[in-house]
Amino acid sequence: MINTSTLKHSVKAYNLSASSENKIHDDSVAKKFGFKGGLVPGVEIYAYMIYPMVQHFGEEWLNNGYAECRLLKPVYDGAKTDIIGDPLDNSLSLVVESLGERCATGIAKLAVSSSERKRIDFQEVELPEFEKRPQASKTSLPIGKTLGTFKQIMSREDQSQYLQDVREPSKIFKKEGIIHPGWILRLANRALSMNVLLGPWIHVGSEIQNITAAHVGQTIAAHALVTNLYERKGHSFVEIDVSVIGEENSLLTQIKHTAIYKPRQVKEAA
Repeated sequence: MINTSTLKHSVKAYNLSASSENKIHDDSVAKKFGFKGGLVPGVEIYAYMIYPMVQHFGEEWLNNGYAECRLLKPVYDGAKTDIIGDPLDNSLSLVVESLGERCATGIAKLAVSSSERKRIDFQEVELPEFEKRPQASKTSLPIGKTLGTFKQIMSREDQSQYLQDVREPSKIFKKEGIIHPGWILRLANRALSMNVLLGPWIHVGSEIQNITAAHVGQTIAAHALVTNLYERKGHSFVEIDVSVIGEENSLLTQIKHTAIYKPRQVKEAA
């Protein structure tokens, strides 16, 4: 049953990528670029938004739901962060607020018709050697390029830790063994970062269409295509379409993922 009441979910934000290769999540590096500290990853901001979505639409959204997420301002480690969901006619409007600022917005809804299990003609593309990844640029990320396929398995232990890290209160993920959508969106980041060498970079938004929920123990592949490159306000942007594929070439999720692969601040500091 769809919940028609305004929903509010509050978390103490946690930067679980503080030691990652992307130094925008490192306090000392982020402060050099004018931020208060390392940025909590955008994929985790999206993860915080999942609880109101599941409260509103129920489990059906995990198999047949659509969401847009736009990241506007940083969320910092340890900051109280509120996610407010307001029901509209056929959707749920979401706002993320932290430290008195609107940090992200989103919209979620169910597909018009039920999604059926889909299989695609999937051809795995080899990743470049990790230490030999080319620098992210217009040359290494041309429009139309199919990127190397990133594959991963989430264990029950990994799932349990991730649910703790994103402060997920819903019991459905452990009970049903469903992989959290925040972790699925993380694969889109990896589809980019495992193919090109990035400096500090920023995820700014995604559109996500769930088709079939992924489950713990499955081998999951992120298969990406570069769809756009552009400059705006001194930032260099890349857009990729990511197909998240399960076993037997089943299509689990489709993602349109946008990132600033070279922020203006990084260019100015060079």
